[in-house]
Amino acid sequence: MPTTIAELVLSAPYRSAQRTLAAWLENGNAAARRRAFAVRAALAALDATERDRLARWLAWLCVAARSRGETTLADRIRRLDTVMHAAVEEALARLPSPGRPLVRSHRLSA
Repeated sequence: MPTTIAELVLSAPYRSAQRTLAAWLENGNAAARRRAFAVRAALAALDATERDRLARWLAWLCVAARSRGETTLADRIRRLDTVMHAAVEEALARLPSPGRPLVRSHRLSA
């Protein structure tokens, strides 16, 4: 049966990188240092579109961490991969801020 909802298809390298990165983020410092090389290798396998998609995911994780008062996530990403950190910073700049509405003024009709 056809669907009207667009299905997001994620490549195997992207899913692997996201899983590896998520595990790295959840580990403590000692375990994170040991897994850093695996994370870097997983990131290297991504194409530009996938790196951008992963940067947006990480940007949202940074927003969530900041809302909980945690400020170290962006620093951890910077120490892991400076190129990914720069992409995350760019993605953060594109995310909606609390002072900016998500939807531009749309005219409502009856």
